[in-house]
Amino acid sequence: MSESKPVVLSIAGLDPSGGAGIVADIKTIFALGCFPAAALTSITFQNTTGVFGAEHQSAATLRSQVEPIVQDVTVAAAKTGMLPTAEIVAEVARLFAEESLPAPVVDPVMVATSGDVLIDDEAFQILKSKLIPLACVVTPNIPEAEKLAGFSIQSEADMRRAAERIQSLGARAVLVKGGHRQMTAGEAVDVLLSESLTEFRGEYLDVGEVHGSGCTLSAAIAASLGKGMTLEEAVGAAKEYVTNAIRSAPRIGHGARPL
Repeated sequence: MSESKPVVLSIAGLDPSGGAGIVADIKTIFALGCFPAAALTSITFQNTTGVFGAEHQSAATLRSQVEPIVQDVTVAAAKTGMLPTAEIVAEVARLFAEESLPAPVVDPVMVATSGDVLIDDEAFQILKSKLIPLACVVTPNIPEAEKLAGFSIQSEADMRRAAERIQSLGARAVLVKGGHRQMTAGEAVDVLLSESLTEFRGEYLDVGEVHGSGCTLSAAIAASLGKGMTLEEAVGAAKEYVTNAIRSAPRIGHGARPL
């Protein structure tokens, strides 16, 4: 009999082109040796060049996807991605508060690589007040961290200050990702604030726009946590995985490269 793999649950939106969202999560979770489970929050209409619309799920539909999973299997780790409406964010928070689910990796998806807005203002407020306090770690990029922290980020010191501000919302840990704004020549710097501060420094890969890096990183962190790593170990392993994925990102379509 083969050994069972840790189950990692992703609650996120569908990118039918396969570059981001729940497809990116499933690919990553499987590649890192875990068994992926998934619940859809939204069916988007997009490709590598942009987002052209979406059909959001109801809270009832989302709960009906998650409850049978929780009743049948033990979920070792979980992550959230695109949570587009207040109804969906509130329901996700209720599910994590009520069900036998581990504290999630919360990727606060707000804007697609193409610039398309993926969450409304009411949903953002509920994300801050209800879901972030349940997170084991929140993983904003620079624009997302600016919105959550309420100020512009221009330096590594600003990244550290933003992590502190976001942690004050109730999250156990915050990973501010610096890839969207290179702070140091030739380096990609991410700042992890948990009980202490850890900086992750790596090569900055200038391959042009890539699609799905945030989804892939948060899924990789969740998979690594599911395998029993500490948060610091999980972030380090996830960063290495994403760096390699960016280095080998294929040219598919006419827009950003998918991982």
